[in-house]
Amino acid sequence: MSTLLALDASSTACSCALWRDDDLIHRFEIAPREHTRRLLPMIDELLAEADLDLAALDAIAYGHGPGSFTGLRIAAGIAQGLAYGAELPLMGVSTLEALALAAHRKWHARHVIAALDARMDEIYVGAYRCVDGELTSCLDERVIAPERLRLPAESGDREWLGIGSGWQLLARMPVEIQAVLPQTLPDELPAAEEIARLAAAAWARGERGAPPHEVTPVYLRNEVAWRKA
Repeated sequence: MSTLLALDASSTACSCALWRDDDLIHRFEIAPREHTRRLLPMIDELLAEADLDLAALDAIAYGHGPGSFTGLRIAAGIAQGLAYGAELPLMGVSTLEALALAAHRKWHARHVIAALDARMDEIYVGAYRCVDGELTSCLDERVIAPERLRLPAESGDREWLGIGSGWQLLARMPVEIQAVLPQTLPDELPAAEEIARLAAAAWARGERGAPPHEVTPVYLRNEVAWRKA
């Protein structure tokens, strides 16, 4: 059993979740450019609802990316500050995996391609096989142009579900990608609810996170440069 706090600010959404012994409560708001102002009060509300303080937690998890560079830094900074203060380990969780788990739980998808709009004419993308709440990576997370997206080698004749803002660029993707995606969910955003579930599963496997200073955001794109049209 575990008690975990999870938070995410990787997109226009701001969210937090509390996992305690297989029970989960959460908050989720669409709050563009409001993450710094909203996230800590949301966490306070959640802990107050559960009648817990930080000292009662086993660890803190956060969406480590990919996603908005500013949002990832906000989430990492808040998570690290809380973890330092309470002497807790920190667990970074993939936002693409969080999207894939949402597709599996809510739409019963078994094969999921999670994609986020990375701007600069690129997407962040990863593909997963989902069985009984467990995810297996079929395509390593990467940042690529939509036109370069290819199906995992072992795809066969499977149908895939696409989730995340990257699927707003579906028309630019290869025909073979479009042919195996009967459904896409481009409006779905990463949420702390799924990050909490993934962190709890990792905890149950014996993974105990890392000291706060060792956990960093995952940008996938190491350098940002403006490109002229």
